[in-house]
Amino acid sequence: MFDGGMALTFHKLNYSSVLAGNLQKNRTHYRARSNPPVDVHFLSVLVQIDESKNSPQSKKISGSGTAPKRYQNPNSLLKQANTVGIIGGVSVLSTLIFLEKLVWWSSRDGEECIPFVVCSDPSIARVLPSQSFTSRNARIESNVGVFIENLQRKRKFLEQSGARCLVMPCHVSHAWYDKISEDCLLPFFHVGDCVASELKEAKLKPLEAGSNVRIGMLASNSILTAGFYQEKLQNQGFEVVLPDRATMDHILIPAVEALSRRDMEGARNLLRIAIQILLVRAVNVVILASDELQGLLPHDEPLLKKCIDPMDALARSAIRWARH
Repeated sequence: MFDGGMALTFHKLNYSSVLAGNLQKNRTHYRARSNPPVDVHFLSVLVQIDESKNSPQSKKISGSGTAPKRYQNPNSLLKQANTVGIIGGVSVLSTLIFLEKLVWWSSRDGEECIPFVVCSDPSIARVLPSQSFTSRNARIESNVGVFIENLQRKRKFLEQSGARCLVMPCHVSHAWYDKISEDCLLPFFHVGDCVASELKEAKLKPLEAGSNVRIGMLASNSILTAGFYQEKLQNQGFEVVLPDRATMDHILIPAVEALSRRDMEGARNLLRIAIQILLVRAVNVVILASDELQGLLPHDEPLLKKCIDPMDALARSAIRWARH
């Protein structure tokens, strides 16, 4: 992924790692996976915060616009008014992939990369051990309190570090978005809102007369049960089409199991079948709301033109906010 010599340094804090980036010093070389190289400035910084200090009291505002000036912390790590704070989730790799998109897309055409600060805790993956794609358990129950508290600490850390808006590139974490964002003063983008807004702006036409625009979804049982993608899409007037039980048990879950066995061709073929099943049901696009499914199909796969990665929409929303 980061094959161009980008220096990534993660320093151990009391409960997490932090990576802060801007484009002012220490020029390094960065290359996106399938794009031409682009030079960016990258800075890695260690910050230790005092967790005993109370966070500033605040009120939650909508996920757009700019943060009130009164909230800017004079002791914060980054001073830029458009700094994006990234709350790492269950998958550290997914956080890095999101960071790759944020850096590459915001620095294309010779533009300066937007400032950002990342807080990631690899140990959080052990808190919800049953939430793999292949788990038949559709409920997210174990250690929920610990999980939410961990993400709330990350959010407050980023607020103190100078973030002026927040994103959370993790499907599972969004199941508790309301609790994690409670009393947050900053704009806090919800990945479901970002996807639904982009699809609304695309002005899609129904494939069947007399019906609403249909959006297909492929995700783990736990994400489908949480229902936040369905809610956000339905609020925008879309009809959401989910895989049936047979598709989940005999196609999608076996695809991820094949991937874990490194049977790439088998996994790809099964994913193609799952996508085709939804397309036959007259969906306009298919949302791949799963880390396991991302990057599985080759870049020149025709079916990818009908698929959406929700984290792409989240990254674009953060970049638009930072630019404007």
